[in-house]
Amino acid sequence: MNDLSVSPANTPVNAPGSRKILVWDVPVRVFHWLMVLSFAGAYLTAESERWRLLHVSLGYTMAGLVGFRIVWGLMGTRYARFSTFVRGPRAVARYLGALLRGQPEHYTGHNPAGALAIVALLGLTLAVTASGWATYNDIAGEWLEEVHEAAANVMLAVIGVHVAGVLLSSWLHRENLVGSMINGRKPGLPEQGIRRPWRSVAVLMLVAVLGFWWTQWQSAPSGAGFADRTSASATVGKHDR
Repeated sequence: MNDLSVSPANTPVNAPGSRKILVWDVPVRVFHWLMVLSFAGAYLTAESERWRLLHVSLGYTMAGLVGFRIVWGLMGTRYARFSTFVRGPRAVARYLGALLRGQPEHYTGHNPAGALAIVALLGLTLAVTASGWATYNDIAGEWLEEVHEAAANVMLAVIGVHVAGVLLSSWLHRENLVGSMINGRKPGLPEQGIRRPWRSVAVLMLVAVLGFWWTQWQSAPSGAGFADRTSASATVGKHDR
């Protein structure tokens, strides 16, 4: 499953022999967009009691996705592995300095600043979902609910900085980093590309997520609409505790 033939390189976009190569496998891309969807949905429904089940289901989905990403970060393809893109403070500072000067190094995989954002978002997701689970199950007082809201807001801020960094890097490098997280391709040398997209793993992950959502839907009391069902489920859940 690993691609160890060539270590990641900082190849310029216009380097001789450079072309579009496969960098992001399908599981990484599906994980990324499911996380975007889940966080956006959970954040937008956070204050609505009527959509409580949807909020909780998306939060649990995020926790499961992070669990998958940790495993895939240890045994996945080259650019998905933490050992490939997680770097120390000096590398991050050097990259940010070059970015501010308008001359950042081009990385085939995640750049040091992007890697820092990814690690921060994974950690924040665990903090948000753990505090949310405890709040939903009345394990602690209101202080934990405040922690949950604060962690979610910090996560939103980190996402904003991450998006700004992606847009800035895309402009400076003259490449579409958002598009690369859709098609999986970035400029690089042919030998730097990963061998397999691992669509089967992505399909299994997607089936697991959709199956979980279906189970959550089926567990909700019948109603006229999804919002009614989520509200009823939340009410029943509180009465059962």
